[in-house]
Amino acid sequence: MIAIEVSAVFDGERYSAEGAVVIVDGTQILSVDPLGTAVPAGCDLVRYEGATLLPGLIDAHVHLCCDGGPGALERIPDFSDDELTGVIEDSLRAHLATGVTTVRDLGDREWAVVEWRSRHRDRMLPTVVASGPPITVPHGHCSNMGGAVEGVDELRRAVAERAERGADLVKIMASGGVNTPGTDPAAVQFSAEELQVVVEESHNRGLPVTAHAHSVQAIKNALVAGVDGIEHCSFITANGLDVVDSVVADLVASRTTVCPTLGVEPGATPPPAVLEIMRRTGTDYEARARMTGALHAAGVRLVTGSDGGINPGKSHGILPEAVIGLVLGGVSPIDALATATSLAAAACGLADQTGRIAAGYTADLLVVTGNPTTDITGLHNIQATYLRGDRV
Repeated sequence: MIAIEVSAVFDGERYSAEGAVVIVDGTQILSVDPLGTAVPAGCDLVRYEGATLLPGLIDAHVHLCCDGGPGALERIPDFSDDELTGVIEDSLRAHLATGVTTVRDLGDREWAVVEWRSRHRDRMLPTVVASGPPITVPHGHCSNMGGAVEGVDELRRAVAERAERGADLVKIMASGGVNTPGTDPAAVQFSAEELQVVVEESHNRGLPVTAHAHSVQAIKNALVAGVDGIEHCSFITANGLDVVDSVVADLVASRTTVCPTLGVEPGATPPPAVLEIMRRTGTDYEARARMTGALHAAGVRLVTGSDGGINPGKSHGILPEAVIGLVLGGVSPIDALATATSLAAAACGLADQTGRIAAGYTADLLVVTGNPTTDITGLHNIQATYLRGDRV
């Protein structure tokens, strides 16, 4: 057992400046006690003065098979199986180095992440929630990951395969994507009826569904189908951006989780495809952050994910930048931190296991200098990270 003494705590929902002594027994939090509480006999005490304790961060949108280099999405078929294992593990180490203790992988190559996880659950690397290859259309966005289907029967078989292989959720590409040549983020890839088949088949098997949806019509289709989450939710049209009030109202009323995938590597130049969509929509990163802040203010349920790995500006380990991006857009630091802890845990199906500092939860913990609820950039000032009770 160890006791961690800190000056302040953000428990996943609330901030307390009164400090705490957190007792960790093995992989779990045994208790959260007031500062000054005597620790059990034989329990090692570790003090972090002037520091805040948070739950380990959760990145709700990553691509562990992508190495973060130029053209990473296009190059994933080029890796051998052994090389791909190395990419997955290097990606996870990069996340862990920035305080991320859980990731949700939303698109691997031919089940590589799901199979890696089945072999290496005991590694001292972040917990992985995995979708397997995303369901897409032939030659559609991320079709090189192996999830292309056509027609309702193939959609049903695709969901069944994900359940049989042990995926935790189903990811479907409702619109085209920015980083796949030949696809259009302003266009749809599946009808509302097709998406509804996927939702019904998935829910019957106990699997949630999240939809990649950049375009307004794809967002509408996903909502009609009853998806559990929407990735990006960019409100792109053929002529620019159109944040439709009725669609925002539907997002709020349905409690659909939105992962806006903010966050960029500081100083990175966006790839040509991203620059083109910025030109086409007349927007930039700050405008996207403000739009996301407006969604939050309207009552949309947000979680934080980085889209880590897809290009140099979206490298693995930039989740703190995504949280900072929410604050840039007008979200309070406390609310932004919740999107990367307790709310992200719920989106990952782990609400009763991680994302909180409370008795019975996994001891995934992050210690940072100062108070990130007043200066969110303090997420960069890591003093310690604990993964399942072990300092790493």
